Amino acid sequence: QVQLVESGGGLVQDGGSLRLSCAASGRTFSSYAMGWFRQAPGKEREFVAAISKSGGIYYADDLKGRFTISRDNAKNTVYLQMNSLKPEDTAVYFCAATIPRPWVTSLRTAAAFDYWGQGTQVTVSS
Repeated sequence: QVQLVESGGGLVQDGGSLRLSCAASGRTFSSYAMGWFRQAPGKEREFVAAISKSGGIYYADDLKGRFTISRDNAKNTVYLQMNSLKPEDTAVYFCAATIPRPWVTSLRTAAAFDYWGQGTQVTVSS
């Protein structure tokens, strides 16, 4: 079991930056693959970025170059640096964790993740 708590969301202007943090409980954080997803009003939850336990990194194609995911295993924390934010980035951002399983071949889907945080609101004003 792992508990996830996101922070760092807020209101930012078009073109601004935010860094989201996700603090995980437990002593086995380094064993988890971590991901960020987002959900805008009236839309389905969508993949943003993921980082495997070995440091492999994956991004949604349309976010690559603006968003950067990283992890600090000593702090049990995963980060999402978001630059050049746009109004269409407005959403609730969720942190997710999973113990890697051999039959799960992609971290780009919500179904790959077992544990979820409550989410943090990001609002980008135009």
